[in-house]
Amino acid sequence: MSRKLPAQPEVNIGLIGHVDHGKTTLTQALSGVWTDTHSEERKRGISIKLGYADTAFYKTGDGQYYATGRRPDGGDDQENELQRVISFVDAPGHETLMATMITGASIMDGAMLMVAANETCPQPQTREHLMALEIAGIENIVIVQNKIDLVTRERAVESFQEIKDFLKDTIAESAPIIPVSAHHDVNLDILIDAIERTIPTPDRSKDTRSIMHVARSFDINRPGTRPSKLQGGVIGGSIVEGTFNNGDEIIIGPGRKIENGSKTTWEPIEATVSSMKGGGLSLDTMHSGGLCGMATLLDPSITTSDNLSGQVVARKGDLPEIRNSLSIDVKLMDTMVAGEGEAPEKIYSLRNNEMLMINVATATSVGVTKNAEKGKATLDLRLPICADSGQRVSLSRRVGSRWRLIGYGTIQ
Repeated sequence: MSRKLPAQPEVNIGLIGHVDHGKTTLTQALSGVWTDTHSEERKRGISIKLGYADTAFYKTGDGQYYATGRRPDGGDDQENELQRVISFVDAPGHETLMATMITGASIMDGAMLMVAANETCPQPQTREHLMALEIAGIENIVIVQNKIDLVTRERAVESFQEIKDFLKDTIAESAPIIPVSAHHDVNLDILIDAIERTIPTPDRSKDTRSIMHVARSFDINRPGTRPSKLQGGVIGGSIVEGTFNNGDEIIIGPGRKIENGSKTTWEPIEATVSSMKGGGLSLDTMHSGGLCGMATLLDPSITTSDNLSGQVVARKGDLPEIRNSLSIDVKLMDTMVAGEGEAPEKIYSLRNNEMLMINVATATSVGVTKNAEKGKATLDLRLPICADSGQRVSLSRRVGSRWRLIGYGTIQ
């Protein structure tokens, strides 16, 4: 889906916010790529899995910013005007998909929080997404006040004030608020300017190991392909530390499930990198920043249908610990985020033998609590995860038919 860009993306920016506030439309306005690509998503008009789109930002001689293919005079993109290449991560807006949103937060260097001017702020998911950013520790945030074309000047000003009040005492209190119309491409140059000033490319030069979080995995062969023409499985995700090269021997963990009688173990998968793509370019080496498509020599049945989503790819010796249980320091929020017309629900302490959903990086698992005491707990996991000590995991509790975010834990 991605067109060829001048270089590998160097920074990941998440687009988050309440459903239908214009995240996917803005992605298309800035990159030319519509991220709602799954048929189920098209039918329902929502993004279910994270959508990705790469674009490049340029700056004309007189200081005006533009994105790939959008030069103000209608001319070609000028290489000497290139500022940097960006990868957008479009996270789902629906509350039941909150967990996916948090898995996306782990691969974001910054975020744009979308708020529609034609609805009051905050909407329930706007609140929860901001909370997820706080949990993920993402501080570089730009607020996009979208749909200004649908409201009067008075309502636009009122909406701006609502947003300011909502952001008070949060991680985004000093974030710039940029009014735009994604649908009509209004103010996109001002928005790009704010992104360039607010969301810098992180310094990744001190990385000592190579780690990639897998967000998707595919079998790219068409049905009926001859065995001699089959291509190996492809994994897609975000390199968060170090670099990978073509020909690298890699290890993927926790790997695959091995059932032996009543005993179940997990065995990391060894593979070889055959080629890599980022920003529409075939690359011999890829660094952290942007999204990486990594072709391997694995049997494609291993990677089909996102089978490896949530796993960790590393060079041999770099794989984080595979954990079947977690000891965590727990930080719960005071109240659950209330929906429209609902009173905020108080969050009670963790109890023993309670089932929680956890997200760490792109991995999701369910755990049963043991030894839950004030501020600490152990979780026995249904599915193992690869994670380092000190990593944060989000905690969600089942309320009715939904998983609701209740706080986070830090792995001991």
